[in-house]
Order: sequence, then C-alpha cells, then structure tokens
Amino acid sequence: MPVHCRRCIVLIVAALLAFSTDGCRTPVSQSRVITFPGSAVGAEAEVLRRQLHRFMENHPDIKVVQRPTPDAADQRHQLYVQWLNAGADDPDILQLDVVWTAEFAAAGWLLPLDRFAPDINSFFPSTVIANRWAGTLYALPWFVDVGMLYWRTDLLDHPPRTFDELSHQAAMVQSRAGLPFGFVWQGARYEGLVTVFLEHLGGFGGCILDDAGHVMVDAEPAVQALTYMRDAIYQNHIVPSVVLTWQEEQTRFAFQNGQAVFMRNWPYAAALLTDRSTSQVSGKFAVALMPALSTATPTATLGGSQLAINAHSDYPDAAYAVIAYLTQPAQMLERARIVGQYPARPALYTASELASTLPLPPEQVRRIIEHAVPRPVTPVYTELSDILQIALHRALTQQQSPTEALGEAARAMRALLTKVELDPESRAQQGQSHAEQ
Repeated sequence: MPVHCRRCIVLIVAALLAFSTDGCRTPVSQSRVITFPGSAVGAEAEVLRRQLHRFMENHPDIKVVQRPTPDAADQRHQLYVQWLNAGADDPDILQLDVVWTAEFAAAGWLLPLDRFAPDINSFFPSTVIANRWAGTLYALPWFVDVGMLYWRTDLLDHPPRTFDELSHQAAMVQSRAGLPFGFVWQGARYEGLVTVFLEHLGGFGGCILDDAGHVMVDAEPAVQALTYMRDAIYQNHIVPSVVLTWQEEQTRFAFQNGQAVFMRNWPYAAALLTDRSTSQVSGKFAVALMPALSTATPTATLGGSQLAINAHSDYPDAAYAVIAYLTQPAQMLERARIVGQYPARPALYTASELASTLPLPPEQVRRIIEHAVPRPVTPVYTELSDILQIALHRALTQQQSPTEALGEAARAMRALLTKVELDPESRAQQGQSHAEQ
C-alpha cells in the first residue's frame, strides 16, 4: 500500500475515534474496567449484579465485568492460583475464603489495603485478624459464616453450657424421646472435621497454633478435646459412628428429620430447618454457642468470604472503590435479605431490617460471632489442615489413641513450619534481620 494511502487511513481512523468520544460522558480512553469473579447463578449472583449495577451508575468512569467462577471452594482456589501464579492482572478483585488470605498475601499476589485506610474497627475483630498477614491488612470481610450449636427447644429448657452438660442432656433426651442420635457433627476426613475439632479444642482451653506460632495440638487441652470427641462416640454413645463419613448436609438431614438432640453446623441450615414442608423441627430449635469448660471460653470457628485486590491490577484505586461499596452497611443488609448471609459489621445486628430478614435472632448470632476464632492465619494452613485431618480421623476411628495421633501431627506440623521458615524461631530471626537493616 502506498505511503500516502496509509497516512489517509490513519487520519480517517483518528477522526472517527475523536467523533465517537466527543460529547460522551466518559471517554473510552479514561474508562477503567474492573473484573470481578464470582458465582454466575442463583440469588448470590443476582444480588451481586444488582449492587454492581448501582455502583456503576454512581461511578460512570468505572465498568465492572463479572467473571463466572466455580462455586466449589477447591475449584475456585485452583483457578485463582493458576491466574495469580502467572502474574495475570485479571481479575482485579478476588473473593477469598477466610483461610486463603495469608497464603495469597505471602505469595505476593494481594495488594495491601492499609493505604486506603479502611475503618477496620467497624468489623468484627476476628474477621480483621483473619485478613492480616505479617501485620498488614490484605482483605476486607464481605460476609461472615460461623459454627454454632443447634438444639431442640421442644425437648430442652436451655442449651448446654459445658461438655458434661451436653453429654448428660443428649443421653437423657435420647433415651426419653427415643431418638437415635444425641449429637451430630461433621466427622468425615475433610476441612469440616478441623472446624469441629477447633470448637471442641477452644472449649477445653486449647488452640492449634498459639499467638507466637508454636504448634499446640499435642498439648493437654487438645488431647482432652479429642478424647471427649472419641468417647462421645464409643463410650457415651451420644454421637453415632456414622458421623465419621458425614459432612454438613448429612448432619442437617439427621437433625431436620427429628433424629438428633443437638447438631453442630453453619447458619445456612437454619433457613432449611424452618421450612415446614420438609422439616420436622420447624419452630422447635434454636442456636447457641458450643459448650466450654468453666475455665475456658466458648469457641466458634470463623468462616466467610473476603474481598481482596490482585497485586497486579492496573486499577487498584478503582478496585478498592468497588470493595468499599460492596462492604457498606446497605449492601450487607441487602445481601442478608436476599441471600441470607450474615453481615461482617456488628452494628448491623441491631437493625430492624436484619431481624425481619434472617431465620435466626440477630442478637443470638452476633453473640456467637463475637466468640468466633479464625483458623491459623498462615500461608501453609492447607498443608497444616491436611496433617491434622489425618490425625483426627485416625483417633476417631480408633486406629490410634488421641495422644499418639496428635503427637504425630504436631511433629509433622512443626517440621513443615521449620521447612518453610515459618516456625517461631525462624520468624524471630527474620524480624531481627529486618530490624538491623
């Protein structure tokens, strides 16, 4: 093509572009496109679409594009790792499970949020703790999930406050009412078993890792907690051995069908239990904190979703504007009304809108969330959990004693932390090195 023809084409294209943007509210060159992965179906997808549409109406210079992703946590995690490990700048915003934040932050995949000065004091403290790594905030809580004890109000006057009381009530009602199960929980070898153990563990005064990062699963409180869980199956017979194959839905069906006095589960079950067409316990249950020794504090495992920014995002300020909008009180209340997910802001639990929306009394839920404990905030949580799952299941299936199983788990966990230099001694040395520099 002759040179003068190419010049003509360039001039024509430039003129057309100028004409197409002239007089528009937002020039194409100034538009910032933010990508947001999430569920593409159901009420959760619908409320997100609605909220993002309102956001874009208020921010015409920012376009938010949703990226459909799997709802299954393990599949979503795998997809995120593939994207982020490749240094991709898309997606800009990440919806994280509560145990992923430290892993992604330590890998350098998340943008620190402290520069935006979010009002972290307006969120439940445990949700903020779960979203910090090495003293830096990397995500904001979007909604909260928490483990809780469901109990039969038609069979009991009050929930148990101690483990001995739970055992007594479960055995008494089980015998008196002819129920097959006293207490059901998630005992299959998966993450759910760790969350159940953590609630027993905290109730006996223990922890998985202490504040300094020392492994504590072979300490006396941990052995006592696991021994109690084992004895509830084989000695007291209040927990059926079949729970060692159960996850959340199997326990819900057992409680929903009127077969159990107590159930440990997440808040999602409440709405299903209130459905009179399918539930035999509709109007006959309530929720409470898991029991604890008189010398310990009741513990609820923290779950939920967080929102973070891809460290390689081209528009981090715009991405944070989206996150700030989605975590505002109005959006959290709307999400609670439409999806039934619990707000991460304690002040919202006095809102009349929340009381008329949720199947559980907000004040009861708030009290449980105030006792929520994050699982260990560490980049290698998944590996630690895998080790612990094996040990717990071996003890609960009587392949090993609780002492033996937890002793092996503790040694493997300490070896892992040492290998990746996340043990307390290595971290202390790293801190000293940084201080000297």
